[in-house]
Amino acid sequence: MAVDDLDMVIEDGSFITLLGPSGCGKTTTLRMIAGLETPTEGIITIDGKVVFSSEEQIDISPAKRDIGFLFQNYALWPHMTVYQNIAFGLENLKWDKEAVKTRVEELLKMLRITEFAGRYPAELSGGQQQRVAIARTLATKPKVLLMDEPLSNLDAKLRMEMRTELKRLHLETQSTFVYVTHDQLEAMTLSTRICLLNKGVLQQYDGPLGVYNYPTNRFVADFVGNPTINLIPFEVVSSQGKAIRVSNADMAFTFNAKTALNLKVADKVTIGVRPEFIAVDGQSTFKASVYSSLPSGMETIIRLRIGESFLNSVVFGSLDFPVGTGLGINLTGDKIMLFSNEGNILGSGSVSAIA
Repeated sequence: MAVDDLDMVIEDGSFITLLGPSGCGKTTTLRMIAGLETPTEGIITIDGKVVFSSEEQIDISPAKRDIGFLFQNYALWPHMTVYQNIAFGLENLKWDKEAVKTRVEELLKMLRITEFAGRYPAELSGGQQQRVAIARTLATKPKVLLMDEPLSNLDAKLRMEMRTELKRLHLETQSTFVYVTHDQLEAMTLSTRICLLNKGVLQQYDGPLGVYNYPTNRFVADFVGNPTINLIPFEVVSSQGKAIRVSNADMAFTFNAKTALNLKVADKVTIGVRPEFIAVDGQSTFKASVYSSLPSGMETIIRLRIGESFLNSVVFGSLDFPVGTGLGINLTGDKIMLFSNEGNILGSGSVSAIA
């Protein structure tokens, strides 16, 4: 996938995630930083040094960019022990034996794989192989560590453990991590900033909570969050500065914007409501029926039906709701979003006078 006019600054020591659907340009961007693909135009600098410039015809080879690249398949040498795999790059750089031994032992301890030093990759679990691959990549102390979906081959439990380890490792090494994933939960939990791409175009570059709470457009709001945001189409019935009355075939209410909006009667808009802001309230006069209920112990995801509209709600606690149960609901808080018909964010606010 082509990447179109991507302009971003990755600060030293940050953990940046390149996030987006398959084919959006994440891996292409990572490979261009690494020097494995050549941009058609632009400039790339690492630690103040220009490693690529189309104007000046500079294209530094990957080996001289002082980066580490962690691949999806780990790419460990099967005939070498864990120790030898980690030491391989250092020996190629002609480090003396004592320095190699010190560095490898430091990494074995840091990645908690000391007891596996004499084993071969085939004798290790997926998570252990992953740790060896990370240790080998960190061995030469690269300025930037690039990772292309490194956890995608692990099962769900191991992925969660490795997320914890990667976050701890980032703090310990103080290195700059650039990480590719299509998993928005991974991006939210690991990153200091998320670079969200769609069809090769940067949609938003912000901290995880900024992307979640203040998306720049409907695509960002829809892509980030699990369960996904409720996006409900409406038509403007009346507009008086901050008070926007909207309705559709199933519901009508007033959207109270934080700032005055320039909307006209009959304008098409979309209300965006995160599931945690749809509160189940037996006293409410606004009624919905339970379409499905998915309890997981800590929380329950409820799919609600109002006429022909469907809404996702999250209720915390060990609860379950029989299908067809009638429930009253309220839209709570002041982080409810309003989008234009084209998908641009117009503002955020609260909802009142549900009828």
